[in-house]
Amino acid sequence: MNRSAGNVTSGPGSPGPATYELFALRYATRNGRRPEFFLGGDPHDVPMSIDYFVWLARSADHVCLIDTGFNQAMAGKRRREFLRDPIDALDLLEVTPDLIDDVILTHFHYDHAGNFDRFPKSRFHVQDHEMAFATGRHMVHRVFRAPYEVDEVTGLVRMVYDGRVTFHDGDAEIASGLTVHHAGGHTAGMQFVRVHTARGWVVVASDVSHFYANFQENRPLPQVFHVGDTVEGYRRLREMAPTEDHIVPGHDPLVMQKYSSPSARLEGIVVRLDAAPRVTT
Repeated sequence: MNRSAGNVTSGPGSPGPATYELFALRYATRNGRRPEFFLGGDPHDVPMSIDYFVWLARSADHVCLIDTGFNQAMAGKRRREFLRDPIDALDLLEVTPDLIDDVILTHFHYDHAGNFDRFPKSRFHVQDHEMAFATGRHMVHRVFRAPYEVDEVTGLVRMVYDGRVTFHDGDAEIASGLTVHHAGGHTAGMQFVRVHTARGWVVVASDVSHFYANFQENRPLPQVFHVGDTVEGYRRLREMAPTEDHIVPGHDPLVMQKYSSPSARLEGIVVRLDAAPRVTT
């Protein structure tokens, strides 16, 4: 697949990219302390929470879900506070699983690849490196396999055999106005997503950068496969975004503060990422 950003955008004389609505849906949370979220710790030993999201991109003729979250049973197993079922909650945006054309899995960790079996008609998009990583030699080490669930990984392998998975080796266009980009770092096959919206290209970083502070301060999370690739990933996020306010990290509670909800009834549940943030960094 194409590796340069220039190969995944419309060429001269071609129609412009499709425009998407883009939403972040918050479905779980966990309380922690600031030093646990930065490699080498942090001098400020204060409470810091982490939120869990899925992202929905919707154009006039295409619907894409970015990551699939986890369910209540997994929340109990992993001791996370489960706020709502992320797949059932898509109904709040008038979307049901059978309407999802494509599912992009940024990586296979439990909080991003659960519920994969609830999309009967969707095509799944993954990086070559992630499937190889999740099924390869590094999984003999607990430090790397701990965030994966073996039943989810084997389930995704079964989907490969069912012909429902598209593999990408680097950067690729999923549809007009929707591209994926391999970064590595957090996992070997970590990818992020770029979505064309009414405010321009928005980069859904997922776990390329868990928090704003990760990419803004070049400070990786401790749970990392390759530190060098992680820091390079921050550069790629900036390279693909018009401004830092067009980068949306994967787990930062600030996302819910920076962006507005589509309606009063969705306050605290869903925010619009295709509209400019009400609070800028």
